[in-house]
Amino acid sequence: MPVQTTGHFTAADWAEHPIGAGGTHPTLARAGVVNTFTGGIEAADTTCDYTIAYVSATTGTFAGMEVLRGSLDGRKGGFAVEERGSFDADGTVHCTFEVVPGSGTGELAGLRGTGGFTARHGEPSVAYTFDYDLD
Repeated sequence: MPVQTTGHFTAADWAEHPIGAGGTHPTLARAGVVNTFTGGIEAADTTCDYTIAYVSATTGTFAGMEVLRGSLDGRKGGFAVEERGSFDADGTVHCTFEVVPGSGTGELAGLRGTGGFTARHGEPSVAYTFDYDLD
């Protein structure tokens, strides 16, 4: 039976760069992000990379991968998640994520799970939920 854990994360760094020719939409960008998670997931200085498709100057979708190392509800190890989401003209970001199969290490070997968050423009800390199982 899945266990749900919750917490918050903050973005410590966001470095975004356009890909290809700009000027008209749609356009692509790539962003390297560093996050810090607290709560059920404790992980500082995560490694995250997004590819972003802007359909307008303020709306679009993204996909990315993030590696988290630290602990999950007290179990030490690491894992990777695949993230997919969208952002609205008002700056609201909707994202779901899923553990990359086989990526769990240490006490998190065999980890499976899904989660998500909704971030609103200007919020310094974002709440997440994560439902998981361990083999």
